[in-house]
Amino acid sequence: MFEKLNEVEKRYEQVQEMLQRPNIADDQKTFRSLMKELSELEKVVSVFRVYKEMKNNLASSKSMLGSESDTELIALAKEEIHEIEEKLPPIEQQLKLLLLPKDPNDEKNIILEIRAGAGGDEASLFAEELFRAYTYYANERGWKVVPLSTSAGNAGGVKEVIAEVSGESVYSLLKYESGVHRVQRVPKTESQGRVHTSTVTVAVIPEAEEVEVNIDPKDVRVDVQRASGAGGQHINTTDSAVRLTHIPTGLIVYCQDGKSQHANRDKAFKILYSRLLQMEEEKARKEASDERLAQIGTGDRSERIRTYNFPQSRVTDHRIGLTIHSLNQLMEGDMDEVIQPLVTHYQAEALKKQSSK
Repeated sequence: MFEKLNEVEKRYEQVQEMLQRPNIADDQKTFRSLMKELSELEKVVSVFRVYKEMKNNLASSKSMLGSESDTELIALAKEEIHEIEEKLPPIEQQLKLLLLPKDPNDEKNIILEIRAGAGGDEASLFAEELFRAYTYYANERGWKVVPLSTSAGNAGGVKEVIAEVSGESVYSLLKYESGVHRVQRVPKTESQGRVHTSTVTVAVIPEAEEVEVNIDPKDVRVDVQRASGAGGQHINTTDSAVRLTHIPTGLIVYCQDGKSQHANRDKAFKILYSRLLQMEEEKARKEASDERLAQIGTGDRSERIRTYNFPQSRVTDHRIGLTIHSLNQLMEGDMDEVIQPLVTHYQAEALKKQSSK
């Protein structure tokens, strides 16, 4: 591990030197790439330098025990040794985590897609509530949520909502939310008080840049039409809705929320780029070795991952056997209680694989 850490520190110093060269900012692409690399390396190097300083202080304090006769100084040295030895293991663990192979998508913004599944109107209502909970959580973290496309439910709620979530390390925290979310509660229309079970599906897709996905314009059919449903003065008066069909894959994207055809076209292409990148990564995942698998995201979106039981105010994550009894707080955006344990669990799994090699 320490050999690798020394290599990281050496590269950090090289990048710093490169950024100090005259006219480096003239090549903006190279400049941005180096600045991004420096930022990533600094996360490791700053912790490593603290670790090295503590090890040096530990060695100095231990040497003092053998050479010092002053009982007061010896007591101070023993106290410092005890404090440092307590602090070192957590820092070593942090360094191990920092050296894990990074998911290349972790720093990306995401396309969040939530769709009503089984359960009819109740599924649509919960889809809207779950989207609201993610929006509250995003706001707490200083992220920005921009709806790209919505489809209203028959009796309220949404059949589908697609949004862009942007900010620091969005994908790294939300990537484990993909899957089937099950809700158990008594619908307002249920006179007998029976608990109804319904589902929604969540997809968390890392946002793709145009340079990451090559789309031949000839492969995309663009249709414009009048938007439908509630949406203000532009609805049913202008051809503002845009439908994209990617002919080679059959992927279809429809956007009508924007006030102009141009805005809807941009939103639709943003979704299409991200879905195509996801398809490429899923294909790579199926062909991947274990090492590559660890770097290209999470698993199957069809898996039932979580149950929200309203009568008992209980949330259960089935992947890690986690149960909490603060459902109302979670639906108000306090989601760290379920998100952080997942991050910790998958980091621990990655460390196990790393140590077994």
